[in-house]
Amino acid sequence: MSNPIDQAVFHAIREVEFPWAADTVYMDNAAIGPLPERTRRFLDDFTRRRAAPYLLNPPQLHDSLQEARTVVARLLNAGTDEIGLATNTSFGLNVAAQSLPLEPGDAVLISEGEFPANVYPWLRLKERGIHVELAPRTAAGWPDEDYLVERVHDPATRALTISLVQFSNGYRADLARLGKACREAGCFLVVDGIQAIGQVAFDVKETPVDILACGAQKWLLSPWGSGFVYVRRELLEVLAPPVVGWMAFEGTDDTANLTGYAGGLRCDARRFELNTLPFQDLLAMTVSINMLLELGIDNVAEWLREVRQPLVEFASRCGMPIVSPTDPDHESGIVSIVPARPRETHTRLNAAGVVCSLREGAIRIAPHCYNTPEEMEKVASILAESG
Repeated sequence: MSNPIDQAVFHAIREVEFPWAADTVYMDNAAIGPLPERTRRFLDDFTRRRAAPYLLNPPQLHDSLQEARTVVARLLNAGTDEIGLATNTSFGLNVAAQSLPLEPGDAVLISEGEFPANVYPWLRLKERGIHVELAPRTAAGWPDEDYLVERVHDPATRALTISLVQFSNGYRADLARLGKACREAGCFLVVDGIQAIGQVAFDVKETPVDILACGAQKWLLSPWGSGFVYVRRELLEVLAPPVVGWMAFEGTDDTANLTGYAGGLRCDARRFELNTLPFQDLLAMTVSINMLLELGIDNVAEWLREVRQPLVEFASRCGMPIVSPTDPDHESGIVSIVPARPRETHTRLNAAGVVCSLREGAIRIAPHCYNTPEEMEKVASILAESG
């Protein structure tokens, strides 16, 4: 960014939307993101009205779902027609695995170390005679992008699936490079976006992908049961949904006349949605995403660079290994560090009121917009005491 970050904005968000942060150092967004106060208030009000359904207006509810699709489209710079609402990342990845036109003898390429949600749906394709290759990682434990680019040019490789940000170490994939290679080779690119969207700016017009699946309960600070799948417009009428919901068909908006059964599948990404969708979770997701859009995802990413800097500097001074990239091309909000005794140190951090996760032998620190550099200094001091 050319302009310095406005720290006051982030301190204000912390005070107004995350007041509990005064008592707890919560840095576990890669596991569960908290709900902003505005989102909690929305849910409380919705639940009050849901208890007496006559207070709800079904047509307005469905209009609100369209607003949720529109907000997600703004987040990705996509078309609203390219957004289908979903309850989790796994749904979108299964849509990809089951809908892409893959034939026996075709190959799907996956980097080792991917979160299981982006592995198991593809492994099931072996039953159809499709080869699934787990590509080796680099010595640092990151996706080997040189190898992936080489392999997608094999005519047998029909799809590459990868996380935009790796769950265990925060490695941010160079999707511009991978996407260019996939387009040159006629290979589909599928992205697991759950550890990235909300803390990493991503533009599907600038960096085209074919399908992106994302749950919203982590970096999008939204309820469980909220998420979406993006499907590139050119693929919408090419891909057949693996399962169909009744509102995936034209004509079902008219609930007074439902038994004609004459409509075909919708021409937009609603053809992939399953009903009944969790209105309260998806509408609350809209509230949280709007807050992040007000902040600006680029600004969030810049703030996270400042927040994690004390930990990066500490690790450099004391020689404690960081298994996350710290270069601008591949860094993210996740910093995973390996002290001499990870499990004991993790327990000590939790006892001191620092909430984080232990993943793949490293302590994973995942701050968000409400955290501060001072909190990260506390983390560094506890790590120093742990040796």
